[in-house]
Amino acid sequence: MAYDNENIFAKILRGEIPCTKVYEDDHNLAFEDINPQAPIHVLVIPKAAYVSMDDFTSSASDAEIAGFFRAVGNVARQLELASPGYRILANIGDDGMQEVDHLHVHIFGGKKLGPMLKRDA
Repeated sequence: MAYDNENIFAKILRGEIPCTKVYEDDHNLAFEDINPQAPIHVLVIPKAAYVSMDDFTSSASDAEIAGFFRAVGNVARQLELASPGYRILANIGDDGMQEVDHLHVHIFGGKKLGPMLKRDA
């Protein structure tokens, strides 16, 4: 899938859409989700144009991959989530319910989050 330079995260990275920034380094940006699903809900995105985790892990450099996961950890520690615990989630593709075709990881915390997937009865 080709990267869409008009997706919402590309526009945030260009400064066309504002965000509440939580963390930034040379290669990554983290900001509050505009529709939070938990008391703390932050998105971490690479600044480069990667569609999904699949695209990222097959195309990014080792330094970009390591830096991205370090950024996720840095954000969790900055938000003081390491001790009580938190969840990270990356949706990939249609079956994974990915809504924006730019790699992003959700960090959820601030309460007990319950089971990860709905359990069948």
